[in-house]
Amino acid sequence: MHDFLDNLLGTTLSDGVIRAGLNLLVALLILLVGTWLAARLANFSQRALRRAAVDVTLSGFLRNLIYGVLVAVLIVMALTKAGVPSAPLVAALGAGGLAIGLALQGSLSNLAWGVLLVVFRPFRIGDYVTAGGTEGTVQSINLMHTLLILPDNREAILPNAKIGSDVIVNFNRLGTRRFELKLGIGHRDEADQVMGTIMCLLEADDRVLKDPAPGVWIESLAGQTVNLVLRGWTRSADGWAVQTDLLRAIKQQIDAGRISIPVIPMDIRWTAEPPPSTVSGRG
Repeated sequence: MHDFLDNLLGTTLSDGVIRAGLNLLVALLILLVGTWLAARLANFSQRALRRAAVDVTLSGFLRNLIYGVLVAVLIVMALTKAGVPSAPLVAALGAGGLAIGLALQGSLSNLAWGVLLVVFRPFRIGDYVTAGGTEGTVQSINLMHTLLILPDNREAILPNAKIGSDVIVNFNRLGTRRFELKLGIGHRDEADQVMGTIMCLLEADDRVLKDPAPGVWIESLAGQTVNLVLRGWTRSADGWAVQTDLLRAIKQQIDAGRISIPVIPMDIRWTAEPPPSTVSGRG
């Protein structure tokens, strides 16, 4: 009888070990195969979103979100299959999430603003923006930070919370930009003639849009100069080149004598003062 109980107990223990081992093996297979399938499903959804002409940033964010959710579900399934009770597991995950949330308040703020930037898209990759007090071209938008390339080819990594709490200026969103240049001419110059010369320069440049029409106006009358302001519209990509080329053309007109720039005289006076007197003390 004693031998029979020992054999029965040994058989039960061995069955339990085998069953536990099989469950652990199944849990590992769930993780391995499930992770592979989750990656393929996430990549497939990203390709489908791109074919649907969804923004690159948004499609990448949704791909990572789908993959993360699927992996979290797989982990819970694997742990449950391995014999871990689900109720304590959920409680542990909740407590851990609360502790992590309290410890990473700043990071969670960046994460929240990253989601909002991806969803509402105030700017896209390739846009030239002013964000968080920094001006540059958007290189990438991540959940925690945004990477800008500055005009001198430096990289600026901005926390998303800083971007979301500040003014965002997008120079490319509408496709066109207005430029403005100012010029001071002499009082003896014919203002209409000078303005006509500048208008010819504006109209001769095909990059300056005809609608809205460019223009030249007298802005103010100063003591030594008549101040002109000229404005025009270009495509966003042509703005800087048009301004520099227009300034070069105006300088050529100045060299040709068609426009004169008054030289404001400087009144420099030299006043000779006697050196300070020294007072000699008695020893």
